[in-house]
Amino acid sequence: MSAAKQFAAERLMNVVLAPVISEKSTRVADKNRQYVFRVQDGATKPEIKAAVELLFKTKVQSVTVTNVKGKSRRFARFMGRRRNWKKAYVRLAAGHEINFAATE
Repeated sequence: MSAAKQFAAERLMNVVLAPVISEKSTRVADKNRQYVFRVQDGATKPEIKAAVELLFKTKVQSVTVTNVKGKSRRFARFMGRRRNWKKAYVRLAAGHEINFAATE
């Protein structure tokens, strides 16, 4: 049974929020065939794997997840804090790639 069939398609469509485009993510993509995504806070590794395979029609080799702490920010005399968020490093199988320009 494939990983995509274990989860509801509606849930998988909402797991991956956006790709993270930065110098580090570009370097990681070139060196390790990994792509970086911002994902839902409650998403698990199997859900992220199934969601990427469903959305981009690729084969995922592994998923690594990191929780990113929100930064403290000052607004006038008040201190605030940005939200915490979850980041996923998705390693694709050999021969697979994601072309963000071609996806809609």
